[in-house]
Amino acid sequence: MTKTQATKQYKEDQDYVKNKDTNDQTGAKPKNPLPEQKQPRPGIEKEVEPRPQYLAPNYKGSAKLEGKAALITGGDSGIGRSVAVLFAREGADVAIVYLPEEQTDADETARVVKDEGKEALMIAGDVKDANFCRDAVDQAVNKFGKLDLLVNNAAFQKHEKSIEDVSDEEFEKTFRTNIFGYFYMAKAALKHLPKGGAIINTGSITGLEGSGQLLAYSATKGAIHAFTKSLAQNVVKRGIRVNCVAPGPVWTPLNVADKPPQEVAKHGEDTPMKRPAQPEEIAPAYVYFASDVDSSYVTGEVLTLLGGETTAG
Repeated sequence: MTKTQATKQYKEDQDYVKNKDTNDQTGAKPKNPLPEQKQPRPGIEKEVEPRPQYLAPNYKGSAKLEGKAALITGGDSGIGRSVAVLFAREGADVAIVYLPEEQTDADETARVVKDEGKEALMIAGDVKDANFCRDAVDQAVNKFGKLDLLVNNAAFQKHEKSIEDVSDEEFEKTFRTNIFGYFYMAKAALKHLPKGGAIINTGSITGLEGSGQLLAYSATKGAIHAFTKSLAQNVVKRGIRVNCVAPGPVWTPLNVADKPPQEVAKHGEDTPMKRPAQPEEIAPAYVYFASDVDSSYVTGEVLTLLGGETTAG
């Protein structure tokens, strides 16, 4: 990208963020049917219609994370992006980990974090690689001088009609991204997290109820829930808390890049609220778990956010 193109891109993104009367970041939450659409994996948030709501304009920060440093995997888009924004609004510097092909989304997230007055560190790479995870943590510590918070959020999913359709390669990729990456990041981060530090994992309703067409993904999410509870017990004496947010359907590029267009249009319609959550509706739960002010006595929990569904698990 040339300097002129970069300047133009920056202006477009800033206009999008600031013009709250004409973009998707304010007003009513989009309901079904959503527009039919399809993207190649991993999906680019800027191309999703309507744009996922992540700015949470009505959320007022209160310095709950003032002076802290956070690392968020999958921080370029979706839930991770909104978490990055709210963490910054609460006073934290933020490192975001993302795949190289998600650079345009990561650029936007970093700019918005900086607009909140905090430092943003961009780290491109793949969490399936243990060496990369260790390096990403080291980069964050070198940049910020410390690490207080880890959010494991990166994910891969693919719908398949039957178990016979799940290739060995796909099964391994799903596990290496969704649970191996969480383990690698947590292991690396724990060398630096202080007493009062926190790890927040992203689970899913599919890890509690299962999903007939997300066999591999659901299995990893169940593993994440068990990993959360086990790690919480393992590190509680060190004064580090470990919790998990387990949402239902959320409007993110992950689903637009996975489902057929006609299914994208129905995403979230089977919840009592008849729509998917927006990332900004999920992100405050991560602030809650990150903040000692709010959750100093909470560890090993899996919090479901399901749009009115009450039968999880």
